[in-house]
Amino acid sequence: MPLSAVDCVGPAFEHMKMQLFRPFRIWQWTRLAFVGLLAGELSSGNSCGSHVQGAPSHGHGWPGPHMDPALLIPIAILVALIVPIVLLVFLYISSRMRFVLFDSVVTRKCEVRRMWSARGGPALYYFVWNVVFFLITFAGFGLIIGVPAIFAFANGWFKAPREHLPALILVGVIVFFLLLGWVLLSAVVHVFTKDFVVPQMALENITAVEGWGRLLKMLGPEKGRYIAYAVLKAVMAIAAAIAVGIAGVILFLLLLIPLGGVGVIWLLIGRAAGLGWNVFTITLAIVAGCILLFLVLYALSLVAVPVIVFFPAYSIYFFAARYPLLEKLVYPPPPPTPVQPPLVQPPPEPIG
Repeated sequence: MPLSAVDCVGPAFEHMKMQLFRPFRIWQWTRLAFVGLLAGELSSGNSCGSHVQGAPSHGHGWPGPHMDPALLIPIAILVALIVPIVLLVFLYISSRMRFVLFDSVVTRKCEVRRMWSARGGPALYYFVWNVVFFLITFAGFGLIIGVPAIFAFANGWFKAPREHLPALILVGVIVFFLLLGWVLLSAVVHVFTKDFVVPQMALENITAVEGWGRLLKMLGPEKGRYIAYAVLKAVMAIAAAIAVGIAGVILFLLLLIPLGGVGVIWLLIGRAAGLGWNVFTITLAIVAGCILLFLVLYALSLVAVPVIVFFPAYSIYFFAARYPLLEKLVYPPPPPTPVQPPLVQPPPEPIG
């Protein structure tokens, strides 16, 4: 009988303890933090940027920098060109790291270089799936919000909102529930893809579409168990997010003094050098902000390594009971018992 969602919690927790604490290996801990961060297992935002504030200044130094308005257009063009490329690069790295994380949890050891090279084909399929899935999700949001907005605008509801207040409220409620349903559907598809389709892609070198075709057949007789899995995982994810969030606040407070000190030093150096905002300094600030953000997220990942290992292990134990190829990896057959040679009876002693 396949394990239920509740039955898989214990084996996953034991798996996490065995991999991380029996014995404790610092190199594995740090590698898993790196892999989990890039694989998006913490569901952390991967965007980076800078927020610049300042009141009008009479000088060209820091604080209160002066920016030439003519720089805004080339900066906007540069950002519009670079940001999509950076997002695609990070999405590709995340797709590869998803398979590295899968192999690391299944084998209970993390070897980034070898595992990165082992799943190039499936990772490329998964990357294409993620790009298409993102576009479809974004288009869905656009349709849900855009079509009612265009309809309301075409009928003049925004010009006289008080006269059409009941209709606006009704449409707003409908749009809200449509958005909520679309978010939930997108979240389920995303979670089921990385939990149940990625193992099929890794072990059989198939596309995500083929994996979903097989998964839908598995869902048929066990809809209730998969729904229970999704609900229980959501509850545990909320609890884990609270615990990691508390640890993250403590970590942030511990890092605030040294990071803040470095920032003040660079601010004073820039002010003493008479630097102002230009293409070079803005680019440098964005790069520094991205590096700082990555270091902070990596530090948070170090704290969250048990979570990074537990949730993939939870999905692996649940799916292994339903997917024979994965079951062979999770529950390998015992080594054959060596055959003992037959005992040779000594010849009877002669009767003297």
